Amino acid sequence: MSGARVVPAWRHGQERLYVCLPDGRNIAWYDRDAARVNLLADDHRADALEALGPFLTGPVTVGPPPVPTPAELARLSLHPDDDLAPNRPGEAHLVALDRDPGPAHRLRPDPRRRALAAEEAVGEALDRLDGAGWRTLHSVPLPGGDRIHHLLIGPGGLFAVHALYARRQRVRVADPLVTLGRRAPQPLLRRVRADADRASHALTAEVRAVLALVGPADVSVAVPPRAVRVLHDGELAGLARRGGVLKPADVEALHAMARDRSTWTRV
Repeated sequence: MSGARVVPAWRHGQERLYVCLPDGRNIAWYDRDAARVNLLADDHRADALEALGPFLTGPVTVGPPPVPTPAELARLSLHPDDDLAPNRPGEAHLVALDRDPGPAHRLRPDPRRRALAAEEAVGEALDRLDGAGWRTLHSVPLPGGDRIHHLLIGPGGLFAVHALYARRQRVRVADPLVTLGRRAPQPLLRRVRADADRASHALTAEVRAVLALVGPADVSVAVPPRAVRVLHDGELAGLARRGGVLKPADVEALHAMARDRSTWTRV
């Protein structure tokens, strides 16, 4: 026995089963839909098939990944714990609520659940752009406990998208302040710009800032804010119409770099 173990991972609803050695190296992965075991190290063929035995259903093809690109090989070499691609929209809130759901009865709605609803709505909208050549990462962790809610990479460039719950509220934007209903104004645009700047530093590429408002009743913008696009969640699909910035190979290479957790430890 090699001690190999099977680690499931999800991306856009598609499951892949990775086979990892005790030292964390991936030696194979099983694509159920394609009925194929992709071997990254042929000398571990027996170990991979033994570990995957309980998961294989019906005949499968076994061999190296078909015509892999450098970006694909880089992604497959990631340890599952270091791969950010399986993160769900609002991953940080989901983990926090699982650990501490809070009291069953509250006088006011749990703000974490509203924030989660916003990130899930925006994440769903961005994930729908995948078929148009775009890639999205959710809940990208930054040093110091900060996060980029969503990182969108595609033909039109890179975008750091911050989701804000604004259901049935009036939103007023006066850079750098954002006011929701009768609440006190908050300098939210500074954070949105800072997240994009940190992403630009990590990826050595221009990353544009986007504030995505989920379900606002009305939005007023005194003056277009500096270096931030303010969009309704229903307008996010319009980002897919942008093009002419990145080639498909560049999109895949940047996505492979961005999904590696170690990329974000130095920003």
